[in-house]
Amino acid sequence: MERNGFQSRKPPVKRGEHYRVRIESLGRGGDGIARIRGFVVFVPRTEVGDEVEIEIKNVKERFAFAEVVG
Repeated sequence: MERNGFQSRKPPVKRGEHYRVRIESLGRGGDGIARIRGFVVFVPRTEVGDEVEIEIKNVKERFAFAEVVG
């Protein structure tokens, strides 16, 4: 199924899941950006190069939001 020129696919993450990620870049609002199987995850209060344990808090069609745990 295509929508707006992008192929829809199910996000590879689910709310409540935990991952160990590396922050690759910063978003416009200053949140860290990590990728899980190419899927963008925004992680507030992180810096580029941080390696953190995260919990997925909210999943949208093309990105997710997470928080650092531990």
